[in-house]
Amino acid sequence: MAMSKTLKRRVGQPLFYLLVAVIIVYTVFPFYWAVVSSLKTGQQLFGTDLLPPTPTLDNYVGVFREQPFLTNIVNSLIVAGSTVLICLVLSVSAAYALGRVRFRGRSTILMLTLGVSMFPQVAVLTGLFELVRWLGIYNQLGSLILSYMIFTLPFSVWVLTTFMRELPRELEEAAIVDGARPWQILVRVFLPLLGPALATTGLLAFIAAWNEFLFALTFTLTNEVRTVPVAIALISGATQFDIPWGLIMAASVVVTVPLIVLVMIFQRRIVSGLTAGAVKG
Repeated sequence: MAMSKTLKRRVGQPLFYLLVAVIIVYTVFPFYWAVVSSLKTGQQLFGTDLLPPTPTLDNYVGVFREQPFLTNIVNSLIVAGSTVLICLVLSVSAAYALGRVRFRGRSTILMLTLGVSMFPQVAVLTGLFELVRWLGIYNQLGSLILSYMIFTLPFSVWVLTTFMRELPRELEEAAIVDGARPWQILVRVFLPLLGPALATTGLLAFIAAWNEFLFALTFTLTNEVRTVPVAIALISGATQFDIPWGLIMAASVVVTVPLIVLVMIFQRRIVSGLTAGAVKG
């Protein structure tokens, strides 16, 4: 019996590490290849070298020189940052009401909130386009912030409500005894305890807003207002056979690096939030 366990351990560990290595290569190699391709020019782009023979930064210079790519990055930062800020403020308030206040129909409201996030973007595109035109914010960053709330807010409300329900009721009762109002309880008592959940939902909402393409393509018209996914998609050559893949790869690397930095900074809070959510859910 002991020999059987030892044999399983000796065989299982190499298989486990092999599986981890395969997953890492599968997930990291596309980004690595984008970095390598961004350092190539001319016919080198069509080669299979794992390292660029003559690395160059011409593609990175060309991305910012041939179009207002820096403006596109700023637009994405404004839109994604504003979306996350508004989303967290609204979702924390809604999560407090749905998770701590007892009233008839709150489970129905929560299910409807989750159901809204299940609709594909194209299903609400026409109606949202008419709303954007009626509000007079077409080809403005406000149209993107408004539209991005559709898929970021329901998810954030659902996740934060789960965390809010699990917070000790004794903390709330003690605050009420001290004369705290509901808003003071939320801000001073519960908000500090929601750090991992806020980091997780905020980063996921930021990534979703940063990478969104359909609404950004539909509700913007000029390069000065477009975000980076649309700007990258519209990079083209003189003909369909003259696509500047080097510029596209360089632009993709530039817009991916901020997300990697954010994940590295908040990785501990993200893991804590996801782990706590998995246990509590």
